[in-house]
Amino acid sequence: MFGTHLLDRRSKPEQIADHAWQHLASAVNNAGGSLRDTARTARHHSAGIADDAGNLVESAAEEARHRASRALDALAGRRPTLPWTLLIGAVLAGAAVGWAAGTAARAAGSRDRALEDIEFVDVHRPDSPADPTNPAN
Repeated sequence: MFGTHLLDRRSKPEQIADHAWQHLASAVNNAGGSLRDTARTARHHSAGIADDAGNLVESAAEEARHRASRALDALAGRRPTLPWTLLIGAVLAGAAVGWAAGTAARAAGSRDRALEDIEFVDVHRPDSPADPTNPAN
């Protein structure tokens, strides 16, 4: 209570200066919070970029190791090994395509035989004008 009466008795310029100081302190505090949020966002974003760059460098290093190993084998006169997984995969894919084509061909052939098993019968009606047994002709 004592402090509130002292603040009321200050001169007008002192009150304005105190009010301006309070606004400045509030703006600095708000800017500090905003700056912390911006820094936190930038840190997370830069961590993502660093991870991506690390993955890129790691894959490039792995490719370089692989190429260096193949170059060393070539210089030593060793032939490259066969890619067995690729060959086995190609054989399995070819077998699957062949099995599907054979099944489709058998299914198409069985439908043709079913049509051949149908027997058509000529029916002569007595009142038909084209009937040779009809006495009206």
